[in-house]
Amino acid sequence: MAAAGDGVARQAELRRIEGNACFKKARLGAAIDCYTEASKPCLPVAAPFPLEMLGIDSSVLVATRHVRQIALNHAIALCPDVAVYWMNRGLCHFRRKEWPKVEEDSRRALALDDTLVKGHYLLGCALLEKEEFAPAIHEFEKALNLLKSKNPTEQMVEDIWQVLSKAKYLDWEMHSTQRLWRLQSLKEACENALKEHHFLSGTLMEDSDGSTDEYSEQIKLLSDVFTKATLADTPTDVPDHLCCQITFEIFRDPVITPSGITYERTVLLEHLRKVGNFDPVTREPLKEHQLVPNLAIKEAVQAYLKEHSWAYSLN
Repeated sequence: MAAAGDGVARQAELRRIEGNACFKKARLGAAIDCYTEASKPCLPVAAPFPLEMLGIDSSVLVATRHVRQIALNHAIALCPDVAVYWMNRGLCHFRRKEWPKVEEDSRRALALDDTLVKGHYLLGCALLEKEEFAPAIHEFEKALNLLKSKNPTEQMVEDIWQVLSKAKYLDWEMHSTQRLWRLQSLKEACENALKEHHFLSGTLMEDSDGSTDEYSEQIKLLSDVFTKATLADTPTDVPDHLCCQITFEIFRDPVITPSGITYERTVLLEHLRKVGNFDPVTREPLKEHQLVPNLAIKEAVQAYLKEHSWAYSLN
């Protein structure tokens, strides 16, 4: 029985490999079929399903999609608890922008293995499409935190950072609109109350000598108060020291060179690889091992973004 179970598991793994091959060729429907067959709920099967019972020669498995699907059914029996099958199928749905299915498969994958970086990334993307920004941000941040213990590619980090920035900007935009609407409503209510107060007290008109009356002064003061209240939600220029001198974008992972200039890590590494081993500004010789994380600037950027989330749009 154990040998039979191992056989089913091997067949399921073959379906995953076949699905990966289809995925790379952009045959997403075929890939989904493979992953689906490898991850359906258990059936009471004691041994791998013999293809001969269907009159099918195993050599023709790859000949037609329909035959392959029939032959794969026996792999379902023992492998609904393999997280990667659900995640891989979710990737196919992601390519096809089938967001409800992406969410479903990524949640199934994460229920089995919460350490899947791609699982959190996919779930975050699905939630972002639903405009559930806060949960999406949580998933993207979880993915980035998990990457710290791995050896991620620069592109993987960049992909996650880009969608995280988008989610945080859209979250700010939504809440900013709500805050501005509430402030405007409150301002109008205060102005109406102030006008009514001065009307009833007979102080609504200007003084006889033409000087500004108390009502006008209070209206101006009130306007100043509400203008200052909206400053945090008003996009401005980001301080230069928080931006890379190459891209002019706000820093994400700043590093400092021996010459004392700070750059965005990925941009500087690309320069060193493609242009040459020298500082882009000073032209002094520079190697990758000489780069040091600029933690002070990184903390300053994080503090700035916390107060000015609109700046995420600059990434």
